Amino acid sequence: MKMPKYILVSFLLLFCVSNKVNAQFGFSHEIGAIVGPVAFQSDYGERYDFSTNAGNTGYGIGLIHYLNFSYKAECNCYTPETYFNDHFKLRTELSYNKTKLDHFGQWVSPEKNSDTAQQLRAMHGSTAVTNIGMQLEFFPYSIRDFSATVGAWAPFISLGGQFSFYKPTAYSDLGPGLGSIGTNLPTPTPQKYLNAFDLKGGTTWSVVSSIGTRYKLTPLSDLMVDLRWQYYFSNWVDGLSPNPVLYPENKANDWLVWLNFGYIYYLQ
Repeated sequence: MKMPKYILVSFLLLFCVSNKVNAQFGFSHEIGAIVGPVAFQSDYGERYDFSTNAGNTGYGIGLIHYLNFSYKAECNCYTPETYFNDHFKLRTELSYNKTKLDHFGQWVSPEKNSDTAQQLRAMHGSTAVTNIGMQLEFFPYSIRDFSATVGAWAPFISLGGQFSFYKPTAYSDLGPGLGSIGTNLPTPTPQKYLNAFDLKGGTTWSVVSSIGTRYKLTPLSDLMVDLRWQYYFSNWVDGLSPNPVLYPENKANDWLVWLNFGYIYYLQ
């Protein structure tokens, strides 16, 4: 798959642009890595069901870069003190997440013996998503004070956007031909079931918001934890999108929650 290669090139271009900005305006840089569990909410499983939320989980990893507006690396000095410089950082990110997907909830419970229940139980899938984007992080307490105090905490909230390449997969224990009669479609096949599968993959935008905190480990390094909510502007990220007119319950696009842990290093 060539898409992630293009995203990596874009990430490197963003990094080069930020270096050019640094040379002109005097910012400093931070780099880091993140990893953690992902809970993916999609057309697999029952909405608001705990077993769906707990079962359709995977992992995410990422590389992150920050523009620190409060400090000039080239002169080892602080920038002019403004509210923005002391309370905001710009985060650029390249991340990847993958989640296994199954149907959970009352419609596939063991006592259900209908053809539909058996077809849903036999269906399995996954989706892999590569993202690149930016978030603006707001720190309610002083970034300068945090930077000067080993052992300090710095809570933050963020909001931003990302561009994503997704590639779903799906199969059935009942046999090949996902979307064929007897495998995942009832007999006879109602028109409302048709065109509900698309495993080719594609691209979409998403909005990202998170809440978290940093811990000052050393003068030049932080630990970080944050809880992210990411909403995709597409209902095809998981490869399924039943007609919402004929399926009123299919009324939300795909989204995820990601608890990630990170390590951040300050470049001098």
